[in-house]
Amino acid sequence: MYNKKKNIMKKYECEPCGYVYDPEVGDPDGGIAPGTPFEDIPEDWVCPICGLGKEVFVVVE
Repeated sequence: MYNKKKNIMKKYECEPCGYVYDPEVGDPDGGIAPGTPFEDIPEDWVCPICGLGKEVFVVVE
């Protein structure tokens, strides 16, 4: 989720393994450019650590 007021993109954590997707960093090895919000990542993208899909990720508060 993109917070327009604070201009901050939220981080998402893979619940099973703990990997945190940081949109400022992206996932260059997975073809995701820095600055890509989680919502804009293709549905077939998987966690670079455990290989599970986006559905296991939760917003980091």
